Amino acid sequence: MALYTIGDLHLPLGIDKPMNVFGSRWDNYVERIERNWRAAVRDEDTVVIPGDFSWATYIEQAERDFDFLEALPGKKILLKGNHDYWWTTMSKLNEFTAQHGYSSISFLHNNSYTVDDISVCGTRGWLYPAWRGFSEDDEKYFNREVGRLELSLKSAQTENRVVFTHYPPMSRAGEGNAFCDMMKRYGVTQCYYGHLHAASHANRIPDIVDGIGYRLVSSDYLEFRLRLVR
Repeated sequence: MALYTIGDLHLPLGIDKPMNVFGSRWDNYVERIERNWRAAVRDEDTVVIPGDFSWATYIEQAERDFDFLEALPGKKILLKGNHDYWWTTMSKLNEFTAQHGYSSISFLHNNSYTVDDISVCGTRGWLYPAWRGFSEDDEKYFNREVGRLELSLKSAQTENRVVFTHYPPMSRAGEGNAFCDMMKRYGVTQCYYGHLHAASHANRIPDIVDGIGYRLVSSDYLEFRLRLVR
């Protein structure tokens, strides 16, 4: 069983908001995602989507996006991104997937999943403290996300913890913070994140910082190809 990841799908199937308004790199991106996904993923594999899965505002609007995802091979694990306004409580999310028969889709939120010997852990994350303009409100959200990451890491069933976040945990300068310290405390050696697009790709974190490998997996950065984790 293989483990893949790709973030920031920004599916627009339920509402009219295609990403090619942000540049030609997004032309036909839904078709490209599907083609590359089917070329790589088998039914027994797992794909983690670290945020910004759908442009929908309400979960009812996301039904066509979920239909698209359910029809693709493999198990899918979703975590929340800053544009996933459709995201609601875990009980309502699980009720939604059960009612619609989305048996291959799960949600990562204060929990973890085991894929072979890997514990899939993570949380949305937030702006990092070194961000220019980081405010007291940002600090509250940041600290909450650190706590959610710890809940996820604590729930792991194996020692081989791999972390997925939506926001980059630090800047390209590689300065540490409580989020990164939490990963080090639990022996994490791999972290995959999204959120950065187009010119912001240049702001990706160095490949290795303090023994942890950081990889940007937003879909346009990957040219809409899934990245193999294991």
